[in-house]
Parts: sequence; structure tokens; C-alpha cells
Amino acid sequence: MKSLFLLPLFFTFFLLTTRAEIRFSEIRSDQRSTIPFDEFGFTHSGYLNLTVTDISLSTPGPDLSLVGFFLCTHESWLQVLEQLQENEIQCSLQSNYIKPIFTFDHLENPNPTYPTRHLNTSFKVSESNLFTLVFANCVPNLKVSMNVQSVMYNFNPKTKTYDFLSAGKTSLPLIYFVFFLVYLFLGAVWVYTLYKKRLSVHRIHFFMLAVMILKAFNLLFETEDKSYIKRTGSAHGWDVLFYIFSFLKGITLFTLIVLIGTGWSFLKPYLQDKEKKVLIVVIPLQVVSNVAQVVIDESGPYGENLYTWKQVFLVVDIICCCAVLFPIVWSIKKLREAARTDGKAAVNLMKLTLFRQYYVVVICYIYFTRVVVYALESITSYKYQWTGVVAAELATLGFYVFTGYNFRPKMHNPYLAIDDEEEEAAAEALKLDDEFEL
Repeated sequence: MKSLFLLPLFFTFFLLTTRAEIRFSEIRSDQRSTIPFDEFGFTHSGYLNLTVTDISLSTPGPDLSLVGFFLCTHESWLQVLEQLQENEIQCSLQSNYIKPIFTFDHLENPNPTYPTRHLNTSFKVSESNLFTLVFANCVPNLKVSMNVQSVMYNFNPKTKTYDFLSAGKTSLPLIYFVFFLVYLFLGAVWVYTLYKKRLSVHRIHFFMLAVMILKAFNLLFETEDKSYIKRTGSAHGWDVLFYIFSFLKGITLFTLIVLIGTGWSFLKPYLQDKEKKVLIVVIPLQVVSNVAQVVIDESGPYGENLYTWKQVFLVVDIICCCAVLFPIVWSIKKLREAARTDGKAAVNLMKLTLFRQYYVVVICYIYFTRVVVYALESITSYKYQWTGVVAAELATLGFYVFTGYNFRPKMHNPYLAIDDEEEEAAAEALKLDDEFEL
């Protein structure tokens, strides 16, 4: 019964884990009192098809009316918890705040020795809301084994079509495709810039092009993934390509931030040992982060190890975000020291200002995509879940544009455009630079 009170945590996990496709789950000798399977935003013409096979119970003759499936909203679950705390009910299946789907006392042959091989039921959801499919087992020490296939979708009576994406996420294929076109255009602009400024192009600029191409393909495959799920309920293999390019995009983006932070290629042609160590730490951690994300997406919210993988993903992501800031801090300190010794105050002030701005932008980008977007998804109605995706993609697009514009190839020589007055003004500004602390 205690695990019933953990369900609000699962509702938080759903914000990130639900893929709203046809999901197949295997439950083996599980005695958890509450197992959430999937979450879906229904319209007034929603349907749930539930297929349960290979049902096996560890104890013969229990009260099977206390074992079954139901649909529940977050708000109604809070009411159920209150009823349980006040002993108004003994099991969540007895609450009047849920929508019962099926209880095991309706099984034709609940004998554990001869398990029922197949159970198929369909349920129409006429209430527009965000529902969670939950399995309840209120019989103490009863272990349940079964295979569960859940299919949730909305039917559009006007177009006579089925939509397997949750209400609020049905526009995601179009959103991802629009951003793909934007990155395709930016990629073409960047190629033109590299050709036009080819005499001042460095290796880092080609690496930036590769990051942009990987991001574009990542969005394209995400478009196909969501599009096939929307129409058929299955990704048809597009999710594999999405995971591959998401993995490559994640590694190359963090590597690019580290390389730009060190000034590699355009300030110096090499990496110091401590800078190499940052890359040695960041790249393997990004591998672990992507593995954790795949496990979270594919295992679904019913997995017993979901919380562990969530913790792994969160910790690794925080470490990576902190690690990429160190090279920028080191570059700022080096530019400060160089400004006091080489007599080129104006040039070093320009570089120092640029790296300061980049440091602030990286922090803002990390904070917005990790904190603000999550908060937005948490407080936004399920009908507008697409806003979190748009906010994250706009922030990423802004970061890419800022990075590309400020570190683009430049033909002019800044040494020739500085007079004595500017040099003196820069020297005075650098004297006050100690007030800037990271």
C-alpha cells in the first residue's frame, strides 16, 4: 500500500518519458501495488485498446476484484490518495474518482496453474483530459506476471483518421520539420560564408558545420519518428536513426563548446593537457547520458529501474554542463594575463569581451534548456505540451546563431584598425577588469 503514495513521482516522470505510441510491456512476478503504464492526452473521441496475455498469479483464490486496470488523471489521483489516507477505501480500484477498465475477477480462468492466455478489451474515453493507465494490485504478497499491450489514440470524425500522438503533441511532426528547414537554410548560409571567407577559415569552422548538419538530420529523423507514430502508433525504425543522430549531435555539441572555450584552431592550434582531460571526461559521459535517455524512452514509466536511470541521466548531464564551462574560464584568465604583458590591450579586450559573452550565453542556454523548459512543461496544460519543444528548440537555435555569428571567419586584421586613443582606453578598461569574477 505504501507504494501507492509514490505515484505522484511517476506523473512527474511522464512529462519526459511518455512517447504515446503502441507500447508492449512484460511484467514478471511483480508485487508492486501500483504500476503506471502510459500517459495520454485524450480528446472527446479517445479510445484505449488493452490486450493482456499470459496472465499468471502466484497465489490461488485471492480477491481478484482488488486487481485490475484503471484510468486516472493527476487531480483525481490526489483525491484517491486522500480517500486511502482517511480509510474510506481499501484499494484504489474502489474509488469513484477513477475510470475502471478491467478487474481480474472477470477472468474466465484465474487459476494460476492454468492461466488465461488472452484478454482483450476496448474502452471509449469521452472526457477530454490527460489520463494515465494504471495497474493496481491491492492483494498483499500477490505476484503477477503478464504481457500488456496498450494502444491509446484519438479519432477525428471529420477526417476519419486516427491520431496516436497525445493531444498537445499532435503538431510535433510539423514543428520539427519547420526547425529542420531552418537549420538547412543556416547550413547553406554557413557553407557560403566558409567559401567567401575561405582564406580565414579554421578547422573549428568545419567542425561547426558538422554540428549543424547533425542537428538538422536529428530533427529530420525526429520528424519522421513522430509522423509515423502519429499515423500508425509505431516509429517503424525511425527512432533508431533518431537515437543515433541524437547521440552524435550531443557529443559534437559539447565537444564544440569545449573547443571554442579553449580557443582551439582560431587562437591556438593545440590543446593543453587539462583541456584534453575535459574532453576525455565529457565524451564518455555523453555516451552514458545518451544510453540512459534511450533506456528511459524505451522501457516506459512502468520500469522498476526508471528512477535509477533518471538519476543517472540527471547527474551525468549536470557534470557535462559544468565541465564545459572550465575551458571558457581558463581562456578568460589567460587573456587577462596576456593583456598585462604583451601590450596589446585593445585586441585582448575584444577577445576577453567575446569570451565573457560566450560564458554567459552558455550558462543561460544550459539553464534555460534544463530548468526553464522543464518548468514550462510542468505548468503547461497537456493541450499545449508542444510549447516546451518549441521553447527548447528556439533556445538551441539562438545558441547556434550566436556561436556562429561571433566566431565566424573574419578577413580584417584587428591590429590595423586600432589607434593610440583606443589602445589607452582599452588599457584603462582592463585595469578595472578584476571586478569581473566568474
